[in-house]
Amino acid sequence: MTIRVWDYLPEYHSERDEVLAAVSKVFESGQLVLGPSVAGFEREFAAYHEVAHCTGVDNGTNAVKLALQALGVGPGDEVITVSNTAAPTVVAIDGTGAKPVFVDVREEDFLMDTTQLAAAITPRTRALVPVHLYGQCVDMTPLLALAAEHGLAVLEDCAQAHGALHHGRLAGSMGDAAAFSFYPTKVLGAYGDGGAVLTGDEQTDRNLRRLRYYGMEERYFVEQTPGHNSRLDEVQAEILRGKLRRMDSYIKGRREIAQRYSEELGDLAEPGGLVLPSVSPGNEHVYYVYVVRHPRRDEIIERLRAYDISLNISYPWPVHTMTGFEHLGYPQGALPVTEKLAGEVFSLPMYPSLPPDRQETVIRALREVLAGL
Repeated sequence: MTIRVWDYLPEYHSERDEVLAAVSKVFESGQLVLGPSVAGFEREFAAYHEVAHCTGVDNGTNAVKLALQALGVGPGDEVITVSNTAAPTVVAIDGTGAKPVFVDVREEDFLMDTTQLAAAITPRTRALVPVHLYGQCVDMTPLLALAAEHGLAVLEDCAQAHGALHHGRLAGSMGDAAAFSFYPTKVLGAYGDGGAVLTGDEQTDRNLRRLRYYGMEERYFVEQTPGHNSRLDEVQAEILRGKLRRMDSYIKGRREIAQRYSEELGDLAEPGGLVLPSVSPGNEHVYYVYVVRHPRRDEIIERLRAYDISLNISYPWPVHTMTGFEHLGYPQGALPVTEKLAGEVFSLPMYPSLPPDRQETVIRALREVLAGL
């Protein structure tokens, strides 16, 4: 049986009764859209983060887009982020009519290089979008100070960092707003699409609630545009309520697997060879993915297929190199660290229910492949 980078079935088999009970609860409730399950999840997710407001939306992409619009971002504005991210981050910025502007990332942790932000700010800059990538947080202290100095909004992209801590603060609790995805692979994953936005500001939350519901506050009466149909589904919300109560155990499981990988592969880490993940000062990593580097990445992945191991690359194409974003005008070489990483990074299997024997198979196979290079 193929060992994949992610598989939901072991978790589903262990939680099946609760998942199906959540589905039944919603179906029998008499309210299938924006009912008690969404309201309950919003309340509980906000409380987990000690943030005042949560608005559930239909996916993580719209969480970024609607959050930016709720913060006042629109056509003619510029939003600074990174190219070393999942494309939806940038698709969402582009969807507001604003222009995405990129800074490079740090080679040691793949995260936004905040020392480059000041030079990227122009009179049109309206917001910063730090992407908490792979399971740990961007260095927020200098970013927040710079945002305050220039009067910029800060939207945290937390799609890959549920439960991650930065100097004791949860990802999603530090900016003006925070966008989350509940795509099934996430640390807190639904059984389909889902997303949410956290904010401590009441007006931003009111804006979000209008934006996700056609621009309405009351049925059939549009208060303002733009408006969207971007509601978190009741079934997914009820499933997420149950999983939220177990999120700390999911994180514990991920950290245990990451620790095993690091201990049993650590002797292979060397300059010019395998590079294991590093945890930046002040961070507590949740290992949404366990990303390693090697200059012969593609050859390694190909050889591991003989062991029936299928790995993933996050991400093989920096966003600024994609044809859909040619209009932004970034030439090859504009973001050298991002471009270098795209040719070297790959992810080992990582999910809390990954059986120990499969962890052992991955470790043994990778050691054999590296020895044969």
